Amino acid sequence: MKQSNAIRAVEKLLRDQGYLITRSQALSAGLTLDALRHRLRKGGPWTAVLPGIYVLGTGMLTAGQREIAAALYGGPACVITGVAALQRQGVRVPPCDYVDVLIPADLKRQNAGFIRTHRTTRMPERFWVADGIRWAPAARAVADAVRGLCEPREVSALVAASVQQRKCTIAGLAAELREGPTNGSGALRAALDEVADGARSAAEGDLRQLVRASRLAEPLYNAELYVGSEFLAQPDAWWPEAGLAGEVDSREWHILPADWARTMARHSKMSAQGIIVIHFTPRQLRTEGSRIAAELKSAIAAGRKRPPLAVRTVPARR
Repeated sequence: MKQSNAIRAVEKLLRDQGYLITRSQALSAGLTLDALRHRLRKGGPWTAVLPGIYVLGTGMLTAGQREIAAALYGGPACVITGVAALQRQGVRVPPCDYVDVLIPADLKRQNAGFIRTHRTTRMPERFWVADGIRWAPAARAVADAVRGLCEPREVSALVAASVQQRKCTIAGLAAELREGPTNGSGALRAALDEVADGARSAAEGDLRQLVRASRLAEPLYNAELYVGSEFLAQPDAWWPEAGLAGEVDSREWHILPADWARTMARHSKMSAQGIIVIHFTPRQLRTEGSRIAAELKSAIAAGRKRPPLAVRTVPARR
């Protein structure tokens, strides 16, 4: 009877935890060591996925199961951060092979399997809870995620996506930069400077680099254009003295769907006011930089020969 009660308790834990269970949970529920070993035998119903963490079955873990396993491995005080926390909040970020887990500095947990543990004295105070798991707020998750990235463009894309989707603010990221460790913070600092300057995506960051490398006149990024008091458009780059707008066109890089949906209408509205509009894709910025720079240089020269346009410019707010 006692073992039957233990089996029922174990089955309930498995159902409640995505069919995952820890060694200590199984034993505390009343399962004997022999019964545990029997379940973990070769060909048995349970599989070890992390030290002391078992899953019912033998297949690949789902993303949700990986997160539950991470929380079980990290313990009740842990907080999931990084890419997994951003994905849970709906931020479009590339998939990651690891789940990053914050644990208090006085606990000993080593990296294991797909889990990367981060011992810290700065455990998030304002974590949020979903599905029984504690998650880092977006600004902290961004700061932790970018320390594991090597490519500046990946860092810029992640920061830009999080800010654009209003999951966190520039001020919140700046606070994380000030309060967090300096080791590995250079990429975040550079990306934050870029986003704060008005480059809203990694592709627009490439445009900034192209402008500087080609020694073109520096445009205004994401400035608002008006005809009288009527809003006209907010091009990615704007050369007011030439009446020239540069637009990066891609669903992938313009995170907000409305940006893409309104591209052609925006083009028509600007052209009707005499604005020269040049479009290019993120791929063209990376692979055809010389051609784009020459096209922009020619358009700037041509635009400067015309009378000034009746367009009022409002620089982007920082």
